[in-house]
Amino acid sequence: MLSWPHKPPERHALRLPGNFLEHQPVLVSMNSFAPEPKAAHWLILVGGCIFILMLAVSAYWEADIRWLHFFQAWMYVAAIVLSFRRSCWGYFIGLSVAGLWDYMNVFATTFLFNGLQKLSEWIHTGHLDRPDLIIAIPAWLSNFLVVVGCIWGYSRLREKRRIDAAKLLLTFALATGFFALDMYIFQPRYLGIFPRLLHPRLP
Repeated sequence: MLSWPHKPPERHALRLPGNFLEHQPVLVSMNSFAPEPKAAHWLILVGGCIFILMLAVSAYWEADIRWLHFFQAWMYVAAIVLSFRRSCWGYFIGLSVAGLWDYMNVFATTFLFNGLQKLSEWIHTGHLDRPDLIIAIPAWLSNFLVVVGCIWGYSRLREKRRIDAAKLLLTFALATGFFALDMYIFQPRYLGIFPRLLHPRLP
């Protein structure tokens, strides 16, 4: 009868000293391709698309702001596209434009508060006389989704550098400048909002 001279090694215990998969560079490379959570990017996509829709609806009601909103929408398109490529620039653009819009409509304009007031009246009376104001609520919430998504997405990046803070400041300056130029060309009457941003107050 044939018998093993000793107990055969278990299959899972076999390790070759030159095993390719055990090399550190390979392990790092494999980890770099691990799937990232998609929730942050979906927040940016959904929030950005809803806000672009709100811009389109508002432009439909008020023809003289159509070009203003057209160019404003492209900043959100850039944020969506770049963030899905996991570029820090996409997160910084989204955080800058959406954060500025939400901040502006809390501390420098009455747009959001007027929308909340009209929503309250609609609930209590069943009558809505200014639908153009009530869209401020989904517009503000959609921008908030973009802000959360951008912060979350950036926090999941594996490579973060100290220079990213400078990149964020540069992005915010360029995005704000683009927004101001957009207003200057197409609706200069709105430029009075910017000085009020430096002195925030609740309406």
